[in-house]
Amino acid sequence: MDELEERVKRQLYRFQDLAEQMAAVRGRETSEDGAVMAEVDGNGALQDLQFSHAVSRMSPEEFERVVVATAAAAAREAFTRRAEVVDRFNEEMSG
Repeated sequence: MDELEERVKRQLYRFQDLAEQMAAVRGRETSEDGAVMAEVDGNGALQDLQFSHAVSRMSPEEFERVVVATAAAAAREAFTRRAEVVDRFNEEMSG
């Protein structure tokens, strides 16, 4: 019984670690020209968006394109990191 209880506790701690690691996942990207920086969480939700003075030289269309592209790149990075966290967790659980 003690062995079963210990195994359940270890698994619970692993799930807690997974939840903490997932909550900490971030993706951050800066546009090539440095005009836009976007940061998203592991779900792809925008957490931070910053602009340099370079945006003042952009047309509205350019601005929109750069913001969307930069945020999308940050989301791809966050999703990659999230997948890595899940893969490590799955390896630990199967091992």
